[in-house]
Amino acid sequence: MKSSIILSIALLVAASASAQEAPKNKVIITGVRFTYPLVEHWIKGYTADHPGANVVIETRTTTDPSKYDLLIEAYEPEKAVKESRDYLYIGRYALLPVANATSAFAQAYKDKGFTKPLIKQLYFNDILADKDKQQEIKAPYTVYTRLQKAGAPVTFARYFGFEQSNITGKAIAGADEHLLKALLKDSTGLSYSVPGLLYDRQTRQPVTGLAVLPVDLDDNGKVQDSEKIFGNLDAVLTRLEEGDTRNVPVEYLHLSLSKVNTNTEALKFLLWVIEHGQEDLHTYGYLKPEPKRFDTEKEKFEQRAAAR
Repeated sequence: MKSSIILSIALLVAASASAQEAPKNKVIITGVRFTYPLVEHWIKGYTADHPGANVVIETRTTTDPSKYDLLIEAYEPEKAVKESRDYLYIGRYALLPVANATSAFAQAYKDKGFTKPLIKQLYFNDILADKDKQQEIKAPYTVYTRLQKAGAPVTFARYFGFEQSNITGKAIAGADEHLLKALLKDSTGLSYSVPGLLYDRQTRQPVTGLAVLPVDLDDNGKVQDSEKIFGNLDAVLTRLEEGDTRNVPVEYLHLSLSKVNTNTEALKFLLWVIEHGQEDLHTYGYLKPEPKRFDTEKEKFEQRAAAR
């Protein structure tokens, strides 16, 4: 009996030690949810190269998890936050106007598209707007936007000179995916979102039920035939990466790691993403970063790894 008790205690101690040891090798990632398909692809690739690695996504809800190693975010952090973490600007995302494909609004604007004044008229409460110069819109529409502060609405609003609170319409709780689900249920729905959610990765065409609407890319006051490229994801990415496009908000995605983080596996995963992650960006609907900026940050993390 006594030996049985001693054995049980020994097993409990061993299990406890194992439980305490496991988190050192576990890498927890959290952040903006529309990036999760891309991050999951990276995790799969990293695990294939490093069998036994334990990298997981802890889904962000109304707040971030209490503990995490890597944070992927879609808007520029505040200065105080930025001072405590090292940042890798891994890629860029665009924001495009989208409507319910069955709507009369989509049928009216799928060809003539949006100019900047029309975008401001449709999406924002602008107390300074000259109402007499606004376009008459005969087709009914209902704008959907995010309720909580998030990368997409912050970026969308700031690009056009507003704040997220100025976006008009129905505010939806939850993630960007929930926004599109609400739009698909409303035959008058109009919103904005990232290409990774708007297009099918295999066909490269808009997701069934969604109409991605063209915009005036050179800001000359009309949408020309050469700008009607939004039926194909690769055409959109190519045009945006050529630069000098207007009326499409583009912002960076960044992965960050605490400057005092001692999880070696988290840094190893980040270095793997630096080495391999660029090749996946277009597949998942993202733009590549500016090479000079990316190379500078790559060197920063390589030096951090060398100093360990």
